[in-house]
Amino acid sequence: MNVSTKVKKFLIIRNDKGLHTRPATELVKCAQRFKSQIFLVYQGLNVNAKSLLGILMLAATRGAKIEIEAEGPDADEALNALIELARNSFNISY
Repeated sequence: MNVSTKVKKFLIIRNDKGLHTRPATELVKCAQRFKSQIFLVYQGLNVNAKSLLGILMLAATRGAKIEIEAEGPDADEALNALIELARNSFNISY
């Protein structure tokens, strides 16, 4: 039986320059590893986490608290991976 679960968590943008092209690209790469549908919700916008343009539309700055929602077979795993990526400043050092 394939049960689809929907989970919601938050991630905080820690990068000095916010969620610009480089960290957004890392986020998309991470999200694309999972089968689940993943969405980011910020200031009334709801975008697909697997869409670079969608993420850039959020224009999230340092300190932004973004809700992430995932639905699918690996939803929990996907959210945990994205939160860890954000904690590590999207693997980017300036």
